[in-house]
Amino acid sequence: MTTPKKGVPPIHIATPQLQLSTKPAALVLRTARLSGPIFRDDAAAQTGLSISTVNRQVGALLKAGLIRERADLAPAGAIGRPRLPFELNVADFLTLGIHIGYKVTSITTHDLLHRVVGAIQIPTPIAESPEQTLNAIGVSARRFVARWAGRRVLWAGVAIGGRVREGGFVDHPRLGWAEAPVGRVIAESVGLPVSVASHVEAMAAAELVVNPDDKRANFLYFYAREMVGIAFSVDGTVYTPTAGPPVIGHFPTGATTLLDPENTGQLEPATSDTGVVNAARAAGLPVGEIEEVHELARNGDTTARALLEERAEVLGRTVALISDIFNPDHIILGGQAFTDFPATLPTVAKSVKTTSVLPNRDVRVSHSGTTVQQQAAGAVSLDSIYSDPLEALAFTS
Repeated sequence: MTTPKKGVPPIHIATPQLQLSTKPAALVLRTARLSGPIFRDDAAAQTGLSISTVNRQVGALLKAGLIRERADLAPAGAIGRPRLPFELNVADFLTLGIHIGYKVTSITTHDLLHRVVGAIQIPTPIAESPEQTLNAIGVSARRFVARWAGRRVLWAGVAIGGRVREGGFVDHPRLGWAEAPVGRVIAESVGLPVSVASHVEAMAAAELVVNPDDKRANFLYFYAREMVGIAFSVDGTVYTPTAGPPVIGHFPTGATTLLDPENTGQLEPATSDTGVVNAARAAGLPVGEIEEVHELARNGDTTARALLEERAEVLGRTVALISDIFNPDHIILGGQAFTDFPATLPTVAKSVKTTSVLPNRDVRVSHSGTTVQQQAAGAVSLDSIYSDPLEALAFTS
């Protein structure tokens, strides 16, 4: 807890855990989220906690308002004190998610089920300093979240590219930021405790939220859109290196035909949305945005289709090579490079199969689809609540 300057309320900036917590309150809350309405004895069986521990945690979570009992579902004809199932309280609480992208920033509200309640997109502001950009984003976020005046907003989460340091400081070479005070500026702007995470790690964490049964499996998350990146999850925890997330934008692409007209030979300049648009323009296509390349390909333009197929082949080859190093149980592909033109997914799959030393790797496309950035920000905004709900509420107003 810190007070940055006189007249500003104390702020709290958390380092996200990005894992499936084993704390008793977190286990009970997760059971309510996944299986509610649920009776206490069933919750004890699912979590492995004793019934007395479950009773204590349910009592504390009821008092905090995070769960609620369903008297209408009490068993008929019961003698003595009725057994009441409990469920997550989705009516009274929200969190605020912010995904800061190179070109576009998304701002979302989420209920305790991690569902998107509302969402807007704004162009990522261009300003003279990171603080000015972040202040502008904070103003938009504060105005947006004010639409839900009747609900208590518990936490804010920021997902962003680059390296996130302790205290919510961010190095983002693509935006030209070094030690940008993302956590502090957003916390002061929205008046909430804030968690800040690398966006690809946050996307992997969102997969854990959606698919907690995968907690004993390890998976590689591969993201591609305007940036490319990877994250790795083992035993229900997203690995977050101290030195920052792995950097793969400089990986060699191998030989290309239409992609990479400037011959950088590097993955991100060649396969990013901007890179594909530049290649399309170099090939004579009258486009300014990646959506126009997609539209031309859907309408039968052979050059546009060949560009997107080549992008898929290069990305698939990179996925295979990285997978051969980590050897994950399965691979999850996320980002609009995979989801906005799904007709090239067979090319990705073929490229993975022909490149990898294991010809039958388990490759999946993220369930988040085109909302992957929103889901990532939501996972960060809910991280402290999912990890230790009662402690998290101590930091909220």
